[in-house]
Formats: sequence, C-alpha cells, structure tokens
Amino acid sequence: MVGPMMEMGDRDRAPPWLPPLLKTSFFVPCKIHGVSNKGECNMYCLDCVGSALCSYCLSYHKDHKIVQIRRSSYHNVIRVSEVTKFIDISCVQTYVINSAKIVFLNERPQPRPGKGVINTCEICCRGLPDSFRFCSLGCKVRSLFLGGIKRDPELTFMLRQRPWREPGQASESDDSSAAPRKVRKTSSFSRGIYLLSPPAASYGGTSPATPPIVSHRTSRRKGVPHRAPF
Repeated sequence: MVGPMMEMGDRDRAPPWLPPLLKTSFFVPCKIHGVSNKGECNMYCLDCVGSALCSYCLSYHKDHKIVQIRRSSYHNVIRVSEVTKFIDISCVQTYVINSAKIVFLNERPQPRPGKGVINTCEICCRGLPDSFRFCSLGCKVRSLFLGGIKRDPELTFMLRQRPWREPGQASESDDSSAAPRKVRKTSSFSRGIYLLSPPAASYGGTSPATPPIVSHRTSRRKGVPHRAPF
C-alpha cells in the first residue's frame, strides 16, 4: 500500500490526488445509489478527491476529471490510455488485458518469485515480465519516500509540458508545409489550362496579339517522288 502523505517537495513529482486514489475501496455498493443496478462504485473524481463514485454520482461531478477503475484477477487496474492523460507512468510495468493496456494500482501479493525471473519490482520484489522498475503505481509512489535526498531526480508522475494550442489550430510548421504544396498544385494546374486554351484578351481593351505567319513553302519535303513502273 501507499506510504505516508507526501511532503512539499514530493508534490512537484506526484499529484495530490494519487495517494488517496490508491487507498480508495472500489467495487462496493454506493451509499446513495446502492439499490440501483449501476450502484457499484468504480469511478473516481480527481478534482474532489473523495470516495469512489458510481455511474449515478457522475451527475454531481459535471466537467470534472473522472477516471474509471477496472478489475483484473480481483485487483484494481486502470487503462493506460486513460491515466496517461493526467500522470506519467514511466517505469511502471504495463499489461494487456482484453486488448487494452493497463497498469495495476497497488502491489499484489506474491509468495515467492517465479523461476527464471530476471526483472523484479524495486519495492515489493515482484517478478516482472519486462524491464520495468515497478509493478504498480503504488510501488512507484512508495519509491518517492525512500532514500531521502538520494532518491532518483528523474522519478516523477508529472507530465512534461507541451506548447499549448487551441483545438483544431494547426501549428506554423504545419501551415508552412501545407501551403507550398497547395501553391505548387494550383500553379501546375494553371499552366495546364494555359497550354490548352488560347490567351485571353487583356483588361486594357486591346486586341490579342496576332499569331506569327508560318510559310508553308519553306517547309521541307518529305521525300523525292518516284514514278510508278509501266
């Protein structure tokens, strides 16, 4: 499970809602809508940082950041595509369940490590199938409280900031790369029309230029004529 509450320096590396999320009990009947068919609590509001929510509770958390918790072998998991919108889960082992990539919220009991295991979790020593450092989000959080000033400075849950742009707004590089292609295509299309059609009159009202006179007398003969035999 998760260790003590984070200090001021640790808040820059993990959001304040993450430790409460890992401690929350999910898949229990809702205290308000427990009688309903969808009264099982499998949602969590990152803005309110309270108890687990059911589907009916979401109406009270409109426009809030909500994540859905799922179960795998009686353990709580969350989809990678969902949690990576809010935190950096690097160094945490991922798994594929039902064609979806997930991570476990907390460590899972393991009586003894399996045979031939090379990679293990740095916190709970659970065997890992890939070269990750932690088996769950909880073990990564615990690593922030171990080692003091010697802790890994690169270990963080905070997402890297990206240049903000409005939805649907293309960047300058996108505009610069798209515009020349459009100009080149238009110019080549215009040249094709110009070759197929005669030049139009100018806006000054003058008549079009007279085409040059071609003399057919100076053209080369195709060959010497031969008289047919008698």
